[in-house]
Amino acid sequence: MLMIRFQRIGRTNDPAFRIVVLEKERAAKAGNIVELLGTYNPRSKALTLNEERVKYWISKGAQPTGSIHNLLISKGVITGKKVNVLPKKTPQKSEEAIAAETAAKTETPVVEELPTEAEAVAEAEPVPAEQQAA
Repeated sequence: MLMIRFQRIGRTNDPAFRIVVLEKERAAKAGNIVELLGTYNPRSKALTLNEERVKYWISKGAQPTGSIHNLLISKGVITGKKVNVLPKKTPQKSEEAIAAETAAKTETPVVEELPTEAEAVAEAEPVPAEQQAA
């Protein structure tokens, strides 16, 4: 499957990217690109892009990565909704897990109350009469 993705170029701490079409299984740095569609500099926000070729490759089934997809939407090349490309901080819980968790929180634990000293003395065995007289 073909992908439209960034190929990093530029020096250390000074990134710049080529926007290329290549096979999904190929590494972006390998250099085996199908076509160069443009360049992007994230520091200066400079973008050069052949919009006709981007639309052509998308019509042929090439899938843009999330970052490229969002860039194309913001520049008006394609229409649609942006996708979240950042990783999730915590995994999403299913509705069943949420329901079980809330049920466990609302359930009050049964606690047996200990008898007070007065009740404990009253429940104790009666003292024989011989010991009371002494």
